[in-house]
Amino acid sequence: MEIFIDADACPVKDEIYKVAQRYGLKTWVVANSFLMVPASPLVERVVVDAGPDVADDWIAEHAGAGDIVVTQDIPLAERALHAGAAAVAPTGRPFTVDSIGSAIAQRALMEQLRSTGDIIGGPKPFDRNDRSRFLQALDQMVNQEQRRRAARPR
Repeated sequence: MEIFIDADACPVKDEIYKVAQRYGLKTWVVANSFLMVPASPLVERVVVDAGPDVADDWIAEHAGAGDIVVTQDIPLAERALHAGAAAVAPTGRPFTVDSIGSAIAQRALMEQLRSTGDIIGGPKPFDRNDRSRFLQALDQMVNQEQRRRAARPR
């Protein structure tokens, strides 16, 4: 089990590092620019070329069954789910196979409304409640995967 962070605009990197350290999980910090990461053999920085979806493509190519992808990007979450990984937004909202279709539809609707000027602005500001929900969701995902692996016949 590894954690992949879509890191360019991720507000919960420090929280991920703490959870990953507690469970001894390899963490990939993927971004289009150089980001500071903790000096740990468990944390690997990956700087990809600039461009749309380059970081997403790298994550989608490397994340697999049992991994966790942290992203706000709904199409990347869908790709992660198809690869067998779990996906969670920095707000703690888990993406699931059952919910991803409606998330994609809502994203398309919101893009359409913004393009016509019917809606301006973006999501509400990130707050400490989002951070708390995220920590709970990440911890729950790690524990679920550990239980699943422990229950697997050898």
